[in-house]
Amino acid sequence: MLLSFGIVPLHKMPANKVLSVLKYVSRMKKEFMLSELKDYVEDEMSIQTIYDEVSSSLFDLRLNAVPMGNDFRITRAPGKETLVLSPEDKELMSSFLKFGTIPKKLQRLIEQYIGEKTSKDWDDPIVLEKMRWAIQSQKAGYWKEGKARKISYEKGYSILGYLAYQFPVYFIQFQHILYGMELDGLLKTRMKIVDFGTGPGTVPAAIADHYMRLGNAEVDIHSVELYDENLEAYKHIVPEYAKDNLNVKVEETIKANIKDLTADDLPDKVDMMVFSNVLNEISELSLDEKAALLTELSKKLVDDGNIVLIEPADKANSTELRRLMFALKGSGLNVYSPCSFIWCAGCKPDECWSFEQKNDINPPVLMKKLADCEEPFRYLNTDIKYSYVILRKDRQTRIKFKVPLKAKFARLATIDKFADKRINIVCSLMSGDLGDNQYSVYKVCDGTSRKQVYVILPFHNMNVENNAIKEVEYGGIIKIYDVLVKYNEDKDSYNLILGKMSAVEKVE
Repeated sequence: MLLSFGIVPLHKMPANKVLSVLKYVSRMKKEFMLSELKDYVEDEMSIQTIYDEVSSSLFDLRLNAVPMGNDFRITRAPGKETLVLSPEDKELMSSFLKFGTIPKKLQRLIEQYIGEKTSKDWDDPIVLEKMRWAIQSQKAGYWKEGKARKISYEKGYSILGYLAYQFPVYFIQFQHILYGMELDGLLKTRMKIVDFGTGPGTVPAAIADHYMRLGNAEVDIHSVELYDENLEAYKHIVPEYAKDNLNVKVEETIKANIKDLTADDLPDKVDMMVFSNVLNEISELSLDEKAALLTELSKKLVDDGNIVLIEPADKANSTELRRLMFALKGSGLNVYSPCSFIWCAGCKPDECWSFEQKNDINPPVLMKKLADCEEPFRYLNTDIKYSYVILRKDRQTRIKFKVPLKAKFARLATIDKFADKRINIVCSLMSGDLGDNQYSVYKVCDGTSRKQVYVILPFHNMNVENNAIKEVEYGGIIKIYDVLVKYNEDKDSYNLILGKMSAVEKVE
C-alpha cells in the first residue's frame, strides 16, 4: 500500500504543474519511473516531493505508484469493471464471516495503541477497569432520550473502550455488507470509498482487510473525522494495518464536522459513501436536514455508486433510518435494498422496525480480558444485528420482482379484512428468526403495510412445505399460501400462522 496519511483542511489544494507533467508523460508511456518527471519540471524537486504533489490524483488517473528504493514505478491500473468473485474468493470470504475472528495483526495494533496511550501494558488491571467504566458510561448514555442522550467517543478511555467493545462487531459487520454487495455485483475492481464519521477507523480497517483478500481489486480509502483523539487512533491502526498491501491505499483524512460538509469538500468520482452508526448521533440536525446533507454530498457520487447507511438494530434508530430512507427517496435517490416495493407502493416507515442478523463474532483477546470479571456479560459484545439501507442514483434495485396485475395475493394494506381467514400473500422477509424453540417468528412486509405483520411457524406445524421460510435471506421475496390471519390486540399487529397445509415458496 502507498501511504499518504495525514489531515487535510476542508479547502481544496490548487492544481499544480507537476500533475500536468504526470498526465503528459503517462499518455506517452505505459510505464515509467517517477524520477523521470524531474526532466520536465523547472524547479528543483525531490522525488518524494513530486510524489506528494501527485499521489492524491493517481487513482483517478488510473495510475499505480510502486515504491522502488528511493523512487516509484508508475504503471497503468486496470479500469473499473464489475468485481466478480472466484469460487476460491467466495470460499475464503464465507469462511472468514462464519467464524468472525479479528485478524491477529489488527488485534496487536489495537493492543499496542492502548499501551502507548496509557503508558501501561494493555492488559494492566487498572487500564482494563478504566475501559470497563468507559463502556458502562457509553452504554448508559446510549439508552437516554432527547437532549440527555449523548454518546461520546471523542477522547481518552472512551475511544479505548470503543476499540475493545464496539470495534470488533462493527468490523465484521461491515464485511458482511461488503460481501453481500459483491455477490450482488455492486462493487468494482477499482473503488473509491469515503467513510463519514470514521472514528478510530472501524470501517476503513474492515475495507482494507476485505480487499487484502482479493487479488484482483484495488481500493482507495478516504475518511472524514472531527476529533483529534479519533484521528490519532486511526493513524496508529488503519494505515499500519494496510501498509504492506499494494491493493489498498489509505488517503489523508478530512478533518471536519459531517454536518458542515459540502460536496466541494469531497474527492471526485466517489464509488461508495458510508455512514456507519453515525447519523443517529447528529442530534442537532432534523431528519429533513440530514436528507438535504446526504443529497448534497451525493453530488460527488458516480452515477452507479452506492450510499450505505447503517444504524443499530434497536427500535428507535431502526425506525428513524426508515424515515430518513423515505426522505432521501423523495429527494431523488433510489432504494436498492433491503426494501423492494413489490406492489409499487410506499409503506409507513414510522412503524417499520426491521434489522439484519448474522453469526456471532469470536470475541478477541482484549474483549475476553475485559469480561474476566464478576459481571462478564456486560463486556461481551458478540452478536451482529443492524439496520441498513443501500441507496443509488440509478434505478437499479436488488429485487426486480413486481406482483403481476392479476395475481391472487392479498395486500397487507387490507389484512384487517381477512382476520380469522386463510389467504395467500407475497412479501419480503424483513428479519431473522425472532422466536424461540416453540415458535419461529419473522417480520414481513409487502410495501403496503399499515401495521406490523409477522409470520408465525409453530414447531409442531413445521414441514417441508412451510420450512422453506428458514432458508430465505433478509430482504428476500416469498409467496405464502393458505396462511391463517390473526389480529394481535396487545401489539396492535397481525400474525400470519403457518399450518401444516401452508406452503412457502421463495421467489428467485
